[in-house]
Amino acid sequence: MTKKNFYITTTSSYVNADPHIGYALELIQTDVIARFKKLIGYDVAFGYGSDEHGLKIYKKALEEHKNPQEYCDEKVKKFIGLKKLLNLSSTHFIRSTDLFHVKAAQEFWNRCYASDDIYKKNYRIKYCYGCELEKTNSELENGVCPIHPNLRIENYEEENYFFRFSNYQKKLLEFYKKNKAFVVPNYRLKEIETFVKKSLEDFSISRLKSKMPWGVDVPNDPDHVMYVWFDALVYYISTLGWPTRLIEYQKFWPGVQTCGKDNLRQQSAIWQAMLMSAGLPNTTQIFIHGFITSEGQKMSKSLGNVIDPIQLVNQYGVDTVRYYLLKEIPATSDGDFSHSRMKEIYNADLANGLGNLVARVAKLAENNKYYILTTDYQVIVNNYTKYKNALEEFRFNDALAFVWTRVTSTNKEIDSEKPWELKGVKLQKVLEPLVNQIVEIAALLQPFLPGTSEKIIKQFSDSNIKSQPPLFPRIK
Repeated sequence: MTKKNFYITTTSSYVNADPHIGYALELIQTDVIARFKKLIGYDVAFGYGSDEHGLKIYKKALEEHKNPQEYCDEKVKKFIGLKKLLNLSSTHFIRSTDLFHVKAAQEFWNRCYASDDIYKKNYRIKYCYGCELEKTNSELENGVCPIHPNLRIENYEEENYFFRFSNYQKKLLEFYKKNKAFVVPNYRLKEIETFVKKSLEDFSISRLKSKMPWGVDVPNDPDHVMYVWFDALVYYISTLGWPTRLIEYQKFWPGVQTCGKDNLRQQSAIWQAMLMSAGLPNTTQIFIHGFITSEGQKMSKSLGNVIDPIQLVNQYGVDTVRYYLLKEIPATSDGDFSHSRMKEIYNADLANGLGNLVARVAKLAENNKYYILTTDYQVIVNNYTKYKNALEEFRFNDALAFVWTRVTSTNKEIDSEKPWELKGVKLQKVLEPLVNQIVEIAALLQPFLPGTSEKIIKQFSDSNIKSQPPLFPRIK
């Protein structure tokens, strides 16, 4: 039987700063979907990567008295390390400074140029350095960018290449109309439809090399480099080998993209118009997540409340961090992180709930022969429609809640049956279903807590179960 193919990718992360908790959330959410799809029989490609061009990188490198490539080579190490740190099942990683990506971006430019969607003109813009995006007056609040209110809006006047975004208003609206589930959640699709309906303005896709040399060279024009967003968006397909390794590209594209709500316009409108211009298939679906606050406040360096995912994992363990972010942060809206809440749900759900359940059943089963009734994990997952539907719709917390109803009900079943008072056949009759319920819970946890799931499955993999140290020792 031929497997179905599935591709999912995060945004490429800008390396001008260390990884932050919001990007960790995006990676973990994407990993859950990738693992889930693999669990139900798909051949899965999961990509992430680094965005290494543009003004912010160039300025940061100059501040540290380094050339930009040297600066990026140092910074990207932590992003590459996220695969191991967060226990990601990623299969692809590409840097925007990789020669293969550079060549892909230039070929993409040539295709848009051949479609007569790239032209040159003099222009004046208002520009947010934080977003690395042009801003219209309607997007500013009191003259500043609402996402980066502490940064001054800069005014530019120069000759640049432009992309004919205005050519794609009708095509984009028709595409949205035909693909009602294109953006999740649906209100984000309505938001981008409203933006596109207002009228689309052509946008700059190059910078003068004399002013900002750090970028992909524009084909056939040594005076310009590509604007960072144009180059970065091509990452979604260069990751898969486009335009030369077409077997893998055609196997997996089009795919699913995940991103934060501040990326809505770039992913669901600009990139889609660029794909249309280049004559390539549009993205299948885009999942939009929200932001994370810290103890009820927006994270900022000045407040000293920025959450470092590396420190967090070192303190609590990777599966604890994964569980918190997937359970406590709403899938499509903003959520809050607090250490007190982290400890609370760790003790309640992981130590007292799941960990205690596994320890109780293992102790009861020790030295008692039993037979696992179900070991086909794909069958297990396919049996639970509510769980599957939740993950197909990116409702991570609902899927986890379903698993935890099983944890709770199994603990209650043990209390009711009191198997510690039984012996022989009577014990066996109660014990075997309990063991199988543990195996099913472990299977359902594979996308969420892969390390924990693996430990449980290994512990319950044969007929001689042995007690093991607690999965989640209580913390104070």
